[in-house]
Amino acid sequence: MQRLFTTFANGWPGCGLFIQRLVTGVVLLLHGIVALNQIPATGTKVPEIVGAVLGLFLLVGFWTPLAGTLIVIIEAWSVFAGADSEMSILIAILGGTLAMIGPGAWSIDARLFGRKHIVT
Repeated sequence: MQRLFTTFANGWPGCGLFIQRLVTGVVLLLHGIVALNQIPATGTKVPEIVGAVLGLFLLVGFWTPLAGTLIVIIEAWSVFAGADSEMSILIAILGGTLAMIGPGAWSIDARLFGRKHIVT
């Protein structure tokens, strides 16, 4: 993960990434919860359930580049399947930007893969 991102943004940029992860994750999680409570119009609930799991990954900042990339794929699939295209495009853009920018300092990825301070 450290090879993907030279730094994990901290301060105001890190706060912005945290808010972006939080909003995207909550929206995906809510879409998954709503999909579980409704009869599917397209015949499958798989994209919404996978999106909800990826939303949980984004909320905690775990495997953020992979989760963001998969969100783009799932939401593009949803657009071509006839779902709410405006919301799907917006979530795909947010997932793509998170995949490119990274999780930020306030994430599990930063704790697992960030720079370590060696105490001597």
